[in-house]
Amino acid sequence: MTISSSLNAGVSGLAANATRLATISDNIANASTFGYKRAETEFNALVVGNNGGGYTAGGVSASTMRLIDGKGSIVTTDNATDLAVRGNGMLPVASASQFAASGDAEMLLTTTGSFRLNEEGYMTNQAGYYLLGWPANNDGTIPSYPRDTADGLEPVRFSLTLTGDPTTAVDMSLNLPAVETQAGKSGDPFTLSVEYFDNIGVSQSINMTFTPTVPATGTSNEWTMVMTDGAQAGAVIGEYTIVFDDSRTAGGQIQSVTAITGGAYDPVTGLLDVNVAGGPISFDIGAVGENSGLSQLSDSFAPIAITKNGSEIGNIVGVQVDENGFVIAQYDTGQSQTLFQVPLADLPNPNGMQALDNQTFRPTRDSGAFFLWDAGDGPTGDIKSFAREESTVDVAKELTSMIQTQRAYSSNAKVIQTVDEMLQETTNIKR
Repeated sequence: MTISSSLNAGVSGLAANATRLATISDNIANASTFGYKRAETEFNALVVGNNGGGYTAGGVSASTMRLIDGKGSIVTTDNATDLAVRGNGMLPVASASQFAASGDAEMLLTTTGSFRLNEEGYMTNQAGYYLLGWPANNDGTIPSYPRDTADGLEPVRFSLTLTGDPTTAVDMSLNLPAVETQAGKSGDPFTLSVEYFDNIGVSQSINMTFTPTVPATGTSNEWTMVMTDGAQAGAVIGEYTIVFDDSRTAGGQIQSVTAITGGAYDPVTGLLDVNVAGGPISFDIGAVGENSGLSQLSDSFAPIAITKNGSEIGNIVGVQVDENGFVIAQYDTGQSQTLFQVPLADLPNPNGMQALDNQTFRPTRDSGAFFLWDAGDGPTGDIKSFAREESTVDVAKELTSMIQTQRAYSSNAKVIQTVDEMLQETTNIKR
């Protein structure tokens, strides 16, 4: 019994070291694979019952584990959508083929990926996995999504068509000539045209006239501002009476604004709203008592500065992912827009996940339930663009382990050979 148990122990030693060699060979083969997590084999002694004081060899068993929580070095690349997680957390991805077949796909996790826009506008890597994220509202804000489920996640996709950015706000800095409100002046209006972009990206204009009130005697310091919309065939969208201060301390500043038609003026913020064909636009003409916006000084009509938001129709020219996971589209008009936010998944036991092809991992019962965090928040690190995570394999260490494994395998083979010789001697006793 003791001799046969020695034979069994030697066989188990061969099998265990063969398993260890398999993990070593896998590790070495993937030493240059971005995002690869090295596998490790652990040996455990088997102990069987001893009867009558004799010793029975139990042998050894081998168990393997992939060290998913290991971190490889971060290296820089020249692609803005090469992503790596700097710290804890994993990127959510889904199989493109599975999504195409069913319109839905299981969420898997990875720590790095080289993503690029495909012909349909999806951010996908060469292995055929979509990057997943939460879609943003039209204003770029991210709605509240559940964090313990993947239900809110969608493949990150960009519209490869044109996009518009309508004007919603205009800031004005303009001086009206104070001398034009004195008795005896002509009362001729001053005109100004302000461009804006409508909801479909067409350039339109708001025409503004500033007409001084000419009194019979003295100075009125009063103007009538009329605003018309070119998109509505010159329809009046706002008319206001503006009175300026002429005191020693506040000369030239707005004293009051009275709305005849159009949106009300807020004396604290200096804002008034007018409705063009496509919707409201907020004009900042300056608050009461402030040296900004409209002023009435000297003898010249001077449009100093007019700034506005919005832009003409633009093509997407670039994509970037910032450290907090916000996916931002950049347009040739100089505008940018947040379209998605990529979260990072954290698990109690990352090593308990199931390893799949292409450096992806599936959460399991052993890994514990995942939770989706904003990148850089909670226990997770941030997302690094222009970067990839290298393999966690140390080739020198693996080669050393290979030598040890080879020696151990040879030793176990020697045990089997010795047992065979002993059994042969036992057979020869009968002769």
